[in-house]
Amino acid sequence: MISTSLWETVKGHSRTGSGAKAFIEATKRDALLHLENELGRLVSTAPESAQERVRTELNGFTDLFKRFLEESGPSVDWERIEKLPHDAVRDYASLNTPTADVLHQMLNKLVVVKLNGGLGTSMGCYGPKSVITVRNDLTFLDLTVQQIEHLNKTYKVSVPLVLMNSFNTNEDTEQVIRKYRNLNVEIHTFNQSCHPRINKDSLMPIAKNSDINKNMEAWYPPGHGDFYQSFYNSGLLTKFVQEGRDYCFISNIDNLGATVDINILNLLLNSEKEHQFVMEVTDKTRADVKGGTLIQYENRLRLLEIAQVPKEHVEEFKSVKTFKFFNTNNLWVKLPAIERVLREDALQLEIIVNGKSLSNGLNVIQLETAVGAAMKCFKGALGVNVPRARFLPVKKTSDLLLVMSNLYSLKNGSLVMSPQRMFPTTPLVKLGDNHFSKVKEFLQRFANIPDLLELDHLTVSGDVTFGRGVSLKGTVIIIANHGDRIDIPSGAILENKIVSGNMRILDH
Repeated sequence: MISTSLWETVKGHSRTGSGAKAFIEATKRDALLHLENELGRLVSTAPESAQERVRTELNGFTDLFKRFLEESGPSVDWERIEKLPHDAVRDYASLNTPTADVLHQMLNKLVVVKLNGGLGTSMGCYGPKSVITVRNDLTFLDLTVQQIEHLNKTYKVSVPLVLMNSFNTNEDTEQVIRKYRNLNVEIHTFNQSCHPRINKDSLMPIAKNSDINKNMEAWYPPGHGDFYQSFYNSGLLTKFVQEGRDYCFISNIDNLGATVDINILNLLLNSEKEHQFVMEVTDKTRADVKGGTLIQYENRLRLLEIAQVPKEHVEEFKSVKTFKFFNTNNLWVKLPAIERVLREDALQLEIIVNGKSLSNGLNVIQLETAVGAAMKCFKGALGVNVPRARFLPVKKTSDLLLVMSNLYSLKNGSLVMSPQRMFPTTPLVKLGDNHFSKVKEFLQRFANIPDLLELDHLTVSGDVTFGRGVSLKGTVIIIANHGDRIDIPSGAILENKIVSGNMRILDH
């Protein structure tokens, strides 16, 4: 067992005397030795043909674990955060649009990467999140492939699509992508690492052997920061560099706004200054207070995540005035520079400690990293303040309501906001967890998706259903009390209304 004082020191909250420090250092060495022995045992349980791969992945985990033990405090000294330089973030409106004659040449230097490791469990779906239907019977993956195919056909290029899968999504994704064989899209996949969850008290792996399928709960994909090393290990990074491709555009597969942007690509390929890493940021609103932000630290531009913020500064971190931008996780990274950073062993990403409780009540921790945290490791890093339309993630059914509605039209796999929408911002939607959080339940509650063109804010709580042709405008709040049910009739127009359990309609 690891002593409580060691756990606190690892977490950075303990201040100890010199005698205690010596004890803790010895305990840390002991923990590392035990872990390495246990990981060696796990490797030995793998079939001989798989042992080299398992050993490589567990070596990566050992490196993470060593750093986890060594980190004795927050990775950022709050007092040393500097003001962002005036040229740290470029306004998207200031970027030049390339002429049509150079687009063919430019696009052939690009690789599109989608982070496809997540499951749809938070929305009540089984299998990869990318196969959830989001619009016109098309999935996230369908829309992505449509976008790339349209790009390739329009400009007579061959932009490859790369999917980073996890052990959770790989098998299903490989089956799904067969249906795209006859399309004008070259699709590659690779798997990110698979790391063992560790017992929070003993800091030892809970896995008994390396057969992931026998105990899925004992393993986890270690966050999208694992992209760089796994991309290299797959051989794809070397392949694309040898082909003369220069940049990859990385984004989450559930961000429907993350399409290839030729203005940003033009900035990367035709700028006087080399930018090896560009992060798309957008203006922070009160809905984004937990999102990562850009800071200047030790003369470098870097990503600051809420997990790195000392407790006493969390409210300041959430301030829209102090930190104006947040990370969309749309990233553009120079491919040869990734090779250089890995070769120089310069990729030291901040560790995110993610605590979980398993179905048997056991408390475990996952050591993860974020793909955007690599920003500080690259030369000429830059933020680009993009329109909000480039950040359209679907994390909950409330997001699904928006992308399925008449707020957007679908064009070549891309969602375009309706010109009839008077405001550039999307409505704020809150749907009650008990009745709306799962996709299947959510769909059963709408005869069809309401007209949201003039909606500012919608809150729905309780047992509520919507008839056909409902129109919601301004601020609409619908609350069915426990035991009550509210059926919004077909054709209803609710504008600035509060609908409560007894169907009284009040002006808001």
